[in-house]
Amino acid sequence: MEKYIYHLDYLSDELVALFYSKADVFVYPSYYEGFGLPVLEAMTLGAPVVTSNTSSLPEVAGDAALLIDPNDFMQLAEAILKIISDSQLRQELIDKGKKRAKLFSWERTAKETLKAYRILI
Repeated sequence: MEKYIYHLDYLSDELVALFYSKADVFVYPSYYEGFGLPVLEAMTLGAPVVTSNTSSLPEVAGDAALLIDPNDFMQLAEAILKIISDSQLRQELIDKGKKRAKLFSWERTAKETLKAYRILI
């Protein structure tokens, strides 16, 4: 396996963006996720996404990613194969992902947080 998988230490923001933009598929089978920033980063930069159907990830990804059970390795493998073998699906996920990612911003997060605080006060 070590011949095919490389562990990369720190990467600059520019290199991370390059990796996302050149990826055939971004796979994020997380068991627990507080929000899902890597999924949004991948979508923003044009990578089709396979991610977990757990925690916050379905809410973040919406219909712009293939959602899998992170405990089901066959489901994960099938989702990856589906994206890399179906160029129409791949492009559809890229387009939906870019559109979906635009729904999230730090400005919107700040406004929604302020609104929640005002309701509580």
